[in-house]
Amino acid sequence: MKQQILALSSLLLCITCSVETKAQQTPAFHIGIKGGATYTKTSTESSALEGKYGFGYQGGIMTRMDIGSLYVQGEALFNKRKTSYNYKDGSTPKLTWNSIDIPIVIGYKLINTQDFNVRAFAGGVYSYAFKNNLSTSKALQEGFKSFDKSNIGITGGIGVDYKNFTADLRYETGLTSISKEFKSKPNSFTLGIGYFLF
Repeated sequence: MKQQILALSSLLLCITCSVETKAQQTPAFHIGIKGGATYTKTSTESSALEGKYGFGYQGGIMTRMDIGSLYVQGEALFNKRKTSYNYKDGSTPKLTWNSIDIPIVIGYKLINTQDFNVRAFAGGVYSYAFKNNLSTSKALQEGFKSFDKSNIGITGGIGVDYKNFTADLRYETGLTSISKEFKSKPNSFTLGIGYFLF
């Protein structure tokens, strides 16, 4: 009888642990808002141009699906990017453009508690650019006339969460050129702060 009670208790304990484990792995969906600062420069293969970093800003919405320590996060962000160049004639032309960016990343929570998380993540970014403006001579403007509006990039970084607040530092690099003549690819550091509404 004692053995049967012991076996039944062990079975109930295993079932309870299994249910708790599955409950912890049930996907949880969150949505929130996000804003931040960007620090962008564009690389170039032209010997006449040297890219320099410039500050911009971003804002938009984000969603996250948690599956235990793993998560998938998607965002839709408006970006105002600013950068500049050192040109061979001594001038410093400035390039600005707006874009809608859609990054999708997969992350892992290195520290995963109810109120505090430390994360690492990586993924891809689709960017659609518009309203580009280059303040410089006509000769240089010609190189950016055929500004490639659709761009693909990769991103990665680290982040922290405290309750509903979230912050991350990420690096993003373009895989395609915004100016095919100068082979200019954007590279950015971004500090983002967000809040999950639920």
